[in-house]
Amino acid sequence: MPVLETARLILRPFGKEDVDLLSELMANADFMRFSLGVFPREQTTAFLDKVIDWQHGGLPSQFAAIHRVDSRLIGYCGFLHQQVDGTDEIEIAYRLHPDYWGRGLATEAAQAVRDHAFRDLKLPRVISLIHPDNLPSRRVAEKNGMKVENETVFRGFPTFVFAITREQWQTKRAVG
Repeated sequence: MPVLETARLILRPFGKEDVDLLSELMANADFMRFSLGVFPREQTTAFLDKVIDWQHGGLPSQFAAIHRVDSRLIGYCGFLHQQVDGTDEIEIAYRLHPDYWGRGLATEAAQAVRDHAFRDLKLPRVISLIHPDNLPSRRVAEKNGMKVENETVFRGFPTFVFAITREQWQTKRAVG
C-alpha cells in the first residue's frame, strides 16, 4: 500500500503499533460523532485488524493521517468496504481529531484518497456515507466532487449517499 502525501498530511498504511493512539481517538466522543459511538480498545483493535487485513490482501483500505508539522496521528482517511442497500460499495471515509477540524485537512486527505482511487486503483466509483446533520462532512464530500445520489438508512441512521464515478472525476480534471 503506497504512502500518499499532501501539503500538510502524510497518509500511510496502519500498523499494529498504531493501536494505542487510534484507541485514544476512537474513545473521543467528538471524533466518533455521527458513528456508532465511542469504541473501547477491543473494538478499536478489531477495526485496526480489519484495516490491516485489507492492506495485506491488496484491497483498498484506510490510511493513518499524520500531521506533517507535529508528526502526530490525527485520524484516518481512506477506504471502507460497505454494503449499502444490497450493493457492495467502496466508501471514502475520514475522521480527524477535533483539534484539527476547520482547517481543510479532511478535504485535503479525501481528495488525495479520491485521486488514488481513480488514478492508481482504477476504481469505477466511490461513495461517502454521511449523516444529514453532519454538515462539515457533507462539505468535504462536495469539495471532493461528490453529489448526493440518494438517501437511505445505514446502520439504523438516516444517511446521504454521496458518489462520484471515475468518469466524472476525469471530466472534472480535464475541465478544471
